[in-house]
Amino acid sequence: MSTAPAPSAKGSVDGGLLAGSVFAAVDIGASSGRVILGRISTGSGTPGANTADGGPARATLDVVHRFPNGVVESDGGLRWDFDALFAEVLTGLAAAGKAAVERGETITSIGIDTWAVDYGLVNAAGELTAQPYSYRDERSRAAVARVHGKLDPARLYATTGLQFLQFNTIYQLASEPDLDGLQALLIPDLIAFLLTGQRRTEATNASTTGLFDAVAGEWATELFGPLGLPKDLFPTLIQPGETLGTLLPSIAERTGLPAATTVVAVGSHDTASAVAAVPAEQENFAYISSGTWSLVGLELHHPVLTEASRVANFTNERGVDGTTRYLRNVGGLWLLSECQRTWAEGGYRPAIGELLDAAAVLPPGGPRINPDDPAFIAPDNMPDRIRAAARNTGAVLPAEPAAVVRCILDSLAAGYARTIADAERLAGVAVDVVHIVGGGSQNALLCQLTAQATGKPVIAGPVEATALGNVLVQARAAGVATGGLPQLRSIVGAGTSLRRYEPLDLIANTAKS
Repeated sequence: MSTAPAPSAKGSVDGGLLAGSVFAAVDIGASSGRVILGRISTGSGTPGANTADGGPARATLDVVHRFPNGVVESDGGLRWDFDALFAEVLTGLAAAGKAAVERGETITSIGIDTWAVDYGLVNAAGELTAQPYSYRDERSRAAVARVHGKLDPARLYATTGLQFLQFNTIYQLASEPDLDGLQALLIPDLIAFLLTGQRRTEATNASTTGLFDAVAGEWATELFGPLGLPKDLFPTLIQPGETLGTLLPSIAERTGLPAATTVVAVGSHDTASAVAAVPAEQENFAYISSGTWSLVGLELHHPVLTEASRVANFTNERGVDGTTRYLRNVGGLWLLSECQRTWAEGGYRPAIGELLDAAAVLPPGGPRINPDDPAFIAPDNMPDRIRAAARNTGAVLPAEPAAVVRCILDSLAAGYARTIADAERLAGVAVDVVHIVGGGSQNALLCQLTAQATGKPVIAGPVEATALGNVLVQARAAGVATGGLPQLRSIVGAGTSLRRYEPLDLIANTAKS
């Protein structure tokens, strides 16, 4: 499926920066959000990185606004405070516009990425009917059996290629009492709608709903009828790189941005943007987008829809340029952050570096758990739940925080290794290197344990892969960057400090750090 860039004036080269080549990335995760200014500059760099003037390029990011995000208990469930979230987006865009003006720049476009599967319901008047539910709410659990009673799981997988997760959009929608006259807008599409007034669904995020045809790249409307879903429940699709629209006058007034500022569709599922920015120099690589969740898999040119793939619970999600993100959700650093929160409530607040150093000196071979067990999804006393999970395997996990942290990281690394090996087997490909991007790329112990577990070199970085992927798709749409994913990735590699971990003895390797 093609990206549809709409080249604008390329600008003149001035001191290495392509004039006007400034892009605002709204990048929101399940625990925090940022508004970031991205610039594509020419100058010294790695040959092969491509800009419109033919010179080497690199991307730089400037975070202009950070804000917290999280679920709240409201109206009988776990929901997102979307009104507060959108207010923060507007504050961030105003800060971005001000920062650009101070440098004599104008923001070329805005791109939005967030987490997947969650949505808001909007009525014909464009009003949000309620604050959106969070995927961490338990309401969809009871809907799974109802959905599978109407649509056989094997049929669902053969069409959508989607990994079974109880919070997938299809199960959330089956929990809704009444969808008459409403449209479902996935979270980044909801933000874009409020900015522009245009209702569209970006394709990489649509592919996470369980209602998207993995081969055709269109809505699987034949699934809507059996579930009683309106055929027009979702807006029509838009591809990464296509222009959605310009800012509404009221938004331009609130942010101080020109009304002509465009909103460009990017890989609005944050993992799609992150994978687009993996600085791979070869085709056969595995990636781990490591954050609250870990998304572990391969980039393919076609989906894998076999029964073996379904049984292994792999997902086929759309990537930028019509690629397939063949992956599994594995538990992530949510386990560690929830442990830190619990310990802090008890008065113990060690720095993360202190915890990791203490965990690193513990001997290998300690207890392991299944990090993607649904028991860990909801917020609660995570250290107790992890120790209980270890007991269920017949192991005894000490209560000391260092032991709990080492258990989490050993378990994640083992899960990564299993998932990559399964993906290679199911897709019939072999990979030579593992790229870890996102927050987990800063965790040296996790990266080294992953190299150990996979037996493959690990390249860590960039941390801000999601924002970089967001900015690079915008830059290509504006005609500032050119080429396909390899060319965009070379821009990431030219401007990012990467670290390589070999599958060596852990003690010897950490002693060098």
